[in-house]
Amino acid sequence: MANQISADTALLDYVREISPPDDAILTELRDLTVELPGGRTMLLMPEQGRFLAMLVQLGQARSILEIGTYTGYSTLCMARALPSDGRLVTCDVDSKWTDIGVDHWKRAGVSDRIEVRIGDARETLRELREQEHENSFDLVFVDADKTGYVEYFENSLPLVRPGGLIVFDNVLFFGRVADPEHQDADTVAIRRINRLLRTDDRVDICVLPLADGMTLVRKKPL
Repeated sequence: MANQISADTALLDYVREISPPDDAILTELRDLTVELPGGRTMLLMPEQGRFLAMLVQLGQARSILEIGTYTGYSTLCMARALPSDGRLVTCDVDSKWTDIGVDHWKRAGVSDRIEVRIGDARETLRELREQEHENSFDLVFVDADKTGYVEYFENSLPLVRPGGLIVFDNVLFFGRVADPEHQDADTVAIRRINRLLRTDDRVDICVLPLADGMTLVRKKPL
């Protein structure tokens, strides 16, 4: 049985050589984002963007909730995979980052599918639970402040339809989760959500060592 391979630069270059490249709009948004403070750390890998788009297509999602927009690269990847009448609600705390994505969404022809909500995601989720009926989203993608992950899970789970997905990014957190020497708030918070998901009988999970780690969380059918 083969073990997990180490994806060094040469191997990543090969993966990208055999994969469809980002188009001009996605490439421009990536290039712009990496120049921002913390941009390289916060930006998804292209492979993650394609993976999210594939999840949208495989699940035939029509309604998506995103917690953590940043410059909207993942937003664009998922919105493009929606049907023309699909809907994506994306949440962030600062419009100066989401505004960067708006022009790119317009140029990609998907801005009419995207609704931006600015403010603390905890409050936004409370509002959505009051405004939307339960089971109203097919897919939730969480890539925001790590200390909020448990709250985001608990407050988004009722909004996801049975059989729908919640996807968490950064669940391996630069490898720090496996090192007991790291006791910073973010690492501790990621360990907490990982333990919670493993034992929660409302969901099935699959942890993928892709990029910084992604966990697929399937809400069990009723």
